[in-house]
Amino acid sequence: MYRTALRNVLAHKGRLLMTALAVMLGTAFVAGTMVFSDTFGKAMQDSNSKSYSDVSVQVVDRAAGSGASARQKSESGSAALTDATVQQLAALPGTADARGVVSGFTGVADKKGNLVGQFWAAKGANFAPGQDGKDARYPMAEGQGPKNAKEIALDRKTADKAGYKVGDTVRVAANGPVVEARLTGVFTTDDPVVNSGGTLTLFDKATAQQLLLEPGRYSSVVLTAKPGTGEEALLAQAQPKVPSGDQFDVETGATLKADEQAMITKGTDSMRTMLLVFAGISLFVGIFIIANTFTMLVAQRTRELALLRAIGASRKQVTRSVLIEALLIGTLSTVAGLLAGIGIGAGLQSLMGSLNENMPSGSLVIKPLTVVVTLVVGVLVTVLSALLPAVRAARIAPVAAMSSGDQPTSQKSLVVRNTIGSLFAAGGLALIGFGASTGDDSGRMPVGLGAFLALIGVFVLLPLLSRPVVALVGPLLRGLGGTPGKLAQQNAVRNPRRTAATAAALTIGLTLVSGLTVIGTSVGDTIDRAVTSSMKADYIVSAANHMGLSPQVPDQITKAPGVAASSPMTTAFWKLDGTSKQITGLNPDSFQQLAEVKLTSGSAEALGKGQLLVDQDVATKSNVTTGSTMTVTYPDKSTGQLTVGGVYEKGGMLGPVLLANSEVAKHESQPYISDVLVKGKDGATDGLKQSLKDATGANPVIEVKSKQDVRDDFSQTITFALNMMYGLLAMSVLVAILGVINTLAMSVFERKREIGMLRAIGLDRRGIKRMVRLESVVISLFGAGIGLLLGCFIAWAINGTLKSSLSGLTTVLPYGQLALFLALAGLVGLVAALWPARRASRLDILSSIKTD
Repeated sequence: MYRTALRNVLAHKGRLLMTALAVMLGTAFVAGTMVFSDTFGKAMQDSNSKSYSDVSVQVVDRAAGSGASARQKSESGSAALTDATVQQLAALPGTADARGVVSGFTGVADKKGNLVGQFWAAKGANFAPGQDGKDARYPMAEGQGPKNAKEIALDRKTADKAGYKVGDTVRVAANGPVVEARLTGVFTTDDPVVNSGGTLTLFDKATAQQLLLEPGRYSSVVLTAKPGTGEEALLAQAQPKVPSGDQFDVETGATLKADEQAMITKGTDSMRTMLLVFAGISLFVGIFIIANTFTMLVAQRTRELALLRAIGASRKQVTRSVLIEALLIGTLSTVAGLLAGIGIGAGLQSLMGSLNENMPSGSLVIKPLTVVVTLVVGVLVTVLSALLPAVRAARIAPVAAMSSGDQPTSQKSLVVRNTIGSLFAAGGLALIGFGASTGDDSGRMPVGLGAFLALIGVFVLLPLLSRPVVALVGPLLRGLGGTPGKLAQQNAVRNPRRTAATAAALTIGLTLVSGLTVIGTSVGDTIDRAVTSSMKADYIVSAANHMGLSPQVPDQITKAPGVAASSPMTTAFWKLDGTSKQITGLNPDSFQQLAEVKLTSGSAEALGKGQLLVDQDVATKSNVTTGSTMTVTYPDKSTGQLTVGGVYEKGGMLGPVLLANSEVAKHESQPYISDVLVKGKDGATDGLKQSLKDATGANPVIEVKSKQDVRDDFSQTITFALNMMYGLLAMSVLVAILGVINTLAMSVFERKREIGMLRAIGLDRRGIKRMVRLESVVISLFGAGIGLLLGCFIAWAINGTLKSSLSGLTTVLPYGQLALFLALAGLVGLVAALWPARRASRLDILSSIKTD
């Protein structure tokens, strides 16, 4: 039996080629993902570990971080890291060196005034020279470090990117006005921010504290231990000297390094998990191809298997021989997939390097776990996929099988299959409906589980669905293809199991693609409506780093030429009737020129009277209406009463509660200014946009965006995410195409006698080709159509669970894109049929008729 299995593999190697390719592609995706994530993670860890090479103990003031607001910084009071703290820590017995570090956001403008790099990787710090005038952290490649407020130093990569040389004037900005300073030095550094493509600007200590924090204050203090003093011992000495307060973290360099590496590992694990999900989808698609291939091979070898049973082979031996074939195919394909995966991992690493030259790189990492997981997954998937066909092979009755090459499916098996499929589908659809009805995050788990069950149920029911669906296109096929079209329709419904197995691969791909597209389109439409429905302003002025604007910016904008009306949007968080709410502040005199809310009661003029405007959600939950009063708890813990002057429809970009800026300022010493809304005298013009940029000092950190710019930003983000998903699903679609080719090729071989008879009675080669192609297109469109319907339904359910996070979300069907997907599926079927159709048309008539 072992020799028989080996001989069958060699005899049918052409028919098994597509199956082997499907397994190889799926396992290559798995191996490539693991190799790439391990290599990338190791390179990131090596790069980031250098930043703690001279850190024995670090004291961090979280309230002084670059993400802390001015109010948070001021509320920390006297608890701060100062020169006195640095001196106390430097005097510890185990301290060799102590340095105060100032760090925060700093954007650098290029010679055109644009921000160099990305806002999230733009950093400023203090230059801390020793007795020799040098700072070991930042060795100068050219010039010297900054000594006063009119001098700065830049890292080498930033200086080269922007074209600056020592002596040039450079414009930089934190969260305040633009600073013009002379470039006195260009330095090199192993700082992870710079290594990953960010910018680093050095100021003298006093200037850094003034711009990034507060005079005399540090964001952290770094201690280096004396020889013979351990990090834990120095930590114990330092802790009593740190100011009291929950805002301070005191940790050893080893702990910081371990935490950094754990964070990197977590990030790479998340990336690997996402990629492995798509690799799993490819393997899942491959399961249908493998099972379909072995089912057809068993059907084609019915007489052979019957003869083996007749001469004494047991059922176990027949089953074992089919599984051995699968094992051989799986092992060979998986080994090839592993080798291809190593190449994919190396290719992904090179691709990352070409997309971002600052990405850390290192030698390829191939862990034993990668090899074991790839081999086990590939072999198991192949063998398990062949298990059911193997069991069916063992059940062939010797006499009945030898009397006919066809073993019809029993009515009982079809009833059982349809019953199981109906239960899965009904249960899945019920869970999806329940999850969608919740309208919040709690429904995501039921929707996810329901989607999986519904998908399985639909797959099981595909043979049942294929007959009526394909029958619907019968008149169209006869009209377009004549006799070949009619034959194509009959071939597609003759063997529902084969049609279903072929279509299932495309159903998976189209379910995912259409679902993602509908969700992306719905989210984009909701955001677009939020921007356009509530914003009447021509431009929004905001900070590129998403932090608060300087208090000077609103005044600068008001004085800009061409401005008809403007208002800062301030943000505060107060408690209304005991519940924390976001309060959005606007100027009442310009509110109706810049923004719009759909009031259900009350009037927008209430803002000018110091009253609240609340959305319907707040009004319902707090049980208030126009004229009601609400108890307000301010940040200083004092309380007061505010009257509700109007209720508006939920949605838009203004938030749930509106109040006059003058009222917000009474209880916020430094209101957080998120944006400034601007209305132009002549509308949104290029001249007004330039005027606003000039008025803010051409600050590289400040962005001036029109409504269309805001829309484009969101659409670009959504489009990028969708394109990435499409790219990852491309492997699954490729495997599905192989499945169609494989099934058609084997179907042609199985129907050699039939094709020969058709040729004998007058159907020419062109008609044979058309018959096979139309059959392929019909099956592909059938699978794609089911996938589109299922994907849209699942997307609708997922959108239902997102409504609590994204107000006003409704499901939008992009009919144009869905039609394109359906057309592409038909094209896939047409392309997949080219080789099988050509092969069918070239069959010799006499030899085909004589086929047993």
